Amino acid sequence: MDPIREMYARWAAGDMGADDQWGDVTAEPRGLDYVEVSAGGVPAMWLSPHGAGPDRVIVALHGGGFVGGSLYTHRKMYGHLAKAAGVRVLLATYRHTPEFRYPAQIEDVVTAYRWAAAGARTVALAGDSSGGGLAVQVALREPGAAALLLLSPWIDMDPAQTATSYEENAATDLFFTRPMVQGLIGMYLPEDMSGSAPEVNAFHADLSGLPPVYVQCGGDESGRGDSERLAKVTGARLDVFDGQLHTFQMAAGRAPVADEAIRGLAAWVRPKLGL
Repeated sequence: MDPIREMYARWAAGDMGADDQWGDVTAEPRGLDYVEVSAGGVPAMWLSPHGAGPDRVIVALHGGGFVGGSLYTHRKMYGHLAKAAGVRVLLATYRHTPEFRYPAQIEDVVTAYRWAAAGARTVALAGDSSGGGLAVQVALREPGAAALLLLSPWIDMDPAQTATSYEENAATDLFFTRPMVQGLIGMYLPEDMSGSAPEVNAFHADLSGLPPVYVQCGGDESGRGDSERLAKVTGARLDVFDGQLHTFQMAAGRAPVADEAIRGLAAWVRPKLGL
C-alpha cells in the first residue's frame, strides 16, 4: 500500500495521530534551508534551496480542511517543490477553525502574500486542498501573481456538495466523504453566510482575471470534481493522476508518482517566473 493510501485508511478508521505526524509521509528533500519568519505578523517559513535567488518566489498555502495542517506538516512537500523549481518558497499558515472562522483565514494568507510580494520581482501562488482554495481567493483579491499551482484544490464551499465524484470514488476515497466535508464547511463559514458567496466560493466569482493555472488531482479522490470544474471554467491545465488520492504529492521522495507530479509543477512554473 502506498504511504498516502495507508495514511488515509488510518484516518478513516479514526486513528488521526498527532497533526505533525502528517508530514512523516514525506521524505526530507535536503539541499535547502528552513527559516521561520513573521510575514507581516503571520507565521511563515522560508524554504530556500541552496543557490536560489531572492527575486522569484512561490507563496504556498497548506491544506488541512481549515482545522489542521501547519508549517511543519507541509514544509517537506513544498521543500521538494522549491528544490525542483530552484526558487524560494514562502510557506504560510493561517488561523484554524472552529476557533476562528472566515474571514480570518483569508486575512492571514493575503497578509502573507503581500509581505512576500513586496520583496520579490515575481511571485506565484501554490496551495493544496483548502490551501488551494485560499490560493485562488488570494489571486482574486491581489492581482499580479505570475501563476497558480493547485494540488487537489478544494474550491466549492456550498454545503450541498453536489460533485458526482463523491459517488464515483466512494470505494476508493474512504476519508473525504460528503458528510465529512460538509462538517468542515460548517466550521469554516459564519452561520449567516452562504457557501455560494463569491468571497468564499470561487466558483461563483469572476475568474477571468486569474493568472495561468495548473491543477493536479488524484483520479481516485472524492474531491476530483472541484479540480475538473475549475479547469473547465478557467481553461487551466489539468493533470489527473490515475489511482491516486487527495494531495498524493505529500509522498514526495517516497513515491515515484509524487516525484513526477512535483517535477511537472516545477517545470511548468519556472518559465512563468522568468526562469
